[in-house]
Amino acid sequence: MLWVQDAAPWKNISLPSGGGLLVLTGFILWMALTGEKWVWILDGANLLFHEAGHPIFGLLSERLMVYGGTLGQLVFPTIVWWKFQRQREVAGTYVSALWFGENWLNIGRYMADARAQVLPLVGNGDRIHDWNEILVRWGLLNADTALGGLVRFMALIGILAATGWLIWRWCNPQENRSSGRYDPRSVL
Repeated sequence: MLWVQDAAPWKNISLPSGGGLLVLTGFILWMALTGEKWVWILDGANLLFHEAGHPIFGLLSERLMVYGGTLGQLVFPTIVWWKFQRQREVAGTYVSALWFGENWLNIGRYMADARAQVLPLVGNGDRIHDWNEILVRWGLLNADTALGGLVRFMALIGILAATGWLIWRWCNPQENRSSGRYDPRSVL
């Protein structure tokens, strides 16, 4: 038997809310792609989740500890996205997707710095650069800038796709209302 879930309708967003989200997106992209490439409060939270991820994932395995920073900064926006998506909140779902994509912009930047190690690290001077260690393990250290550029490009594609989804939801409020039940067999 196929699984059938009640599909609650997506909540509509107002004209000012949709416009504000687009302005927010432009601001975040401008801050992330120009100048210091630091989005104040957002990247402060990202850094906190990154640093918390090291010991959390390190509890599972010492080998996972180096991956924990990147995983930590991705897990939290994913949980927030999941929560808003389940509540059918367009604005919250979009903002958490934007946050997730902005994290990938930073990950790509950090990855591209694996050999040069110019970016400042949190902690004392003998701290190991996560992506240097990861790419050495994978035998891809010489591809750090190419991989970092690819990750940043994919992050931009993801952010643009999420923004397209937001605009579609915003401009088609009748599409936000469903019939109340979703049956996967209906698409067959």
